[in-house]
Amino acid sequence: MTAQPIITYKKERIGYIELNRPEKRNALNAEMVVALKEAIGNFERDKEVKVMVIKAAGKAFCSGADLAYLQSLQTNTFEENLADSQSLKDLFYSIYTSPKIIIAQIQGHALAGGCGLATVCDFSFAVPEAKFGYTEVKIGFIPAIVKVFLLRKIGEGKAKQLLLDGDLISAVEAQAMGLVNWLVSADQLEERVYEYAQKLIRQNSEQSMALTKEMIGRVQEKTLEEGLQYAAAMNAKARGTADCQKGIAAFLNKETINW
Repeated sequence: MTAQPIITYKKERIGYIELNRPEKRNALNAEMVVALKEAIGNFERDKEVKVMVIKAAGKAFCSGADLAYLQSLQTNTFEENLADSQSLKDLFYSIYTSPKIIIAQIQGHALAGGCGLATVCDFSFAVPEAKFGYTEVKIGFIPAIVKVFLLRKIGEGKAKQLLLDGDLISAVEAQAMGLVNWLVSADQLEERVYEYAQKLIRQNSEQSMALTKEMIGRVQEKTLEEGLQYAAAMNAKARGTADCQKGIAAFLNKETINW
């Protein structure tokens, strides 16, 4: 019996998505990409889940695209390959635009598409031993889809270094570039991610985080004038929400807010 490509479970308002192909270093194939999209969609609709965590089984977080799978696609037509690429694009887009916060828990190397998977998450915790890199140019491939998100995250200069030379970097270097938020020892990684997710759950309005995340994604597409007009409209919209009214009332009454 073939193991499921991912495992999902819930714990105290956190939806966990665990990559489950450790024997393949959690390499991405069509089945895993579809399963990830379905899991994210299911947790988005689950009112009990406020934050998601993407983690992995085994020593590697994700080694990127399954090379045997890529080789099998070489006989495809352009249209067939485009459909397959669109599936990965949809996965990354769903993570980047999800109204819920998604944290990457990186316990091992994150390479190529696996580095892309970590890149599109909102926050990332990694062990110091992890390596990161976009190695596609070394095998005649290109880091096409993730480039769109990487440029937004760390800027053109640093993105060029990662994408064009294809070398691996340490977790310390990844943090310095803005690719990783926090470095945590392996024995504390699970607990630290859990604690941070719980902090977001307890102290922040889910609606406010969703609107703020949406604005971060959308405002970068706009001119200065368009961005400010959009921001003003969203500011006005937020004032009328139930969460804003609840939060301001609790603050004025010096009450603890139960989000």
